[in-house]
Amino acid sequence: MRDTTIRRYNPETWPIASAMIHRKNDLGDGRTVQDQSADEWGVALAEVAAAGFAHVDPFDSWIRLADLERSRLDEFMAVTRDVGLSIPAISTARRSVIDPERGDEFLEYGHRVIDTAAEIGAGAVSFGLFGPLTQVQQQALWFWTVQGVVNPDDRDVYDKAVARIAELGRHAGELGLEISLEMYEDTYLGTADGAVRFATDVDLPNVKVNCDLGNLVRLHRPVEDWRSMMEKLAPFAGYWHAKNYYRMEDHGTGMAMSSPAPLEFGVINWREAVRMAFHAGFRSAFALEHYGGDGLSVCATNLTYLRKILRATMVTS
Repeated sequence: MRDTTIRRYNPETWPIASAMIHRKNDLGDGRTVQDQSADEWGVALAEVAAAGFAHVDPFDSWIRLADLERSRLDEFMAVTRDVGLSIPAISTARRSVIDPERGDEFLEYGHRVIDTAAEIGAGAVSFGLFGPLTQVQQQALWFWTVQGVVNPDDRDVYDKAVARIAELGRHAGELGLEISLEMYEDTYLGTADGAVRFATDVDLPNVKVNCDLGNLVRLHRPVEDWRSMMEKLAPFAGYWHAKNYYRMEDHGTGMAMSSPAPLEFGVINWREAVRMAFHAGFRSAFALEHYGGDGLSVCATNLTYLRKILRATMVTS
């Protein structure tokens, strides 16, 4: 197995990727990003590099690298290198291995993603158990304000999820890759306790938790304090989607509201969260996400902020 730890990185070289969620797969002209030319891919990727990034996570909501023919994958990687970017990890979204209709298909796809990640030199793959956006969610300004798909309270389905993620984890382990399981509301990874339980049940050293606390603090409902969550999650932390939200709560009525925030301004104290994870052994890459407005520019600001945190954390360790 390859050594995929990041002990060799310092704060200046620690992989911090831009997530490609600021671009859509559907181009609106009958094509998708899968169909674009290498030059068109280059435009999108050069924009990321120009924002100050040396790393990118293509996210399969933008392009499904595992579904490209070999020659096309080679084209994509050539363009990526030409603009000065590398890919530390690949994130999947809304392709749950326990989807009631397409779970078998998504399991097979997950294996292809792992093979693709190894082929291009990525060190991790992020998987989640969350389903597709409902029609109402797609129409909402912020999709997380509307109830989405819920993992069933069914022991057989839970066990199936554990078994399938373990299958992917063993495959990844053979190739020296990390699997990171994304926290997301109303899934088996929808709380800190649930995520710890799930990762413990999978019981593989290369299967970690993607501590995407932003997915939870943005909910318009009661949520556990982020510090309490991070205390539980820190020993399990792997490849990490980082974002933040403003959150307002009315204690009298129980009403909660949120909106996206730059990493340093939201309710999560990322300086403290990173420090907690680092001292518990976290040595994986980050991906920066932001919804709304000029998401790429906000992520570029977040890149500078996160590097400052890493410098301070590693100096004091």
